[in-house]
Amino acid sequence: MYTNTELINFIYIVCKYDTNDMKGTNLGEFEELVLLIVVAKPEEAYSVAIARELDRATQRKAVHSVVHASLTRLEKKGYVKSVMGAATEERGGRRKRIFTITSGGMRALENAKSQRDQLWNMITPAQISDAYAR
Repeated sequence: MYTNTELINFIYIVCKYDTNDMKGTNLGEFEELVLLIVVAKPEEAYSVAIARELDRATQRKAVHSVVHASLTRLEKKGYVKSVMGAATEERGGRRKRIFTITSGGMRALENAKSQRDQLWNMITPAQISDAYAR
């Protein structure tokens, strides 16, 4: 027989590992949008240009520092990798960090699309019409 303390410690360890295993496996909406732009616009896959494209595509203001933080998280998850580009005169001699998607990032995007498609396929045209009628 186990003591309460032993059981609590066991549950804590199991939950901790389960949580860690699940952490970061799904993409948030913003991360998904950022990854889609990295794939679609590889020549402009740096934080300022991605923020500009997000503004254009979503009509929502995207701050480049938030995009950069998202890219950093995606890199830690192994979904993108980055290299420093050459210094340019237009940027005052500063270099920009260029991002590319990894195979893991592409799989994450495909999984997100598959999940969304499965959910959309559950909705009938009649349900859509009913929702608009309300």
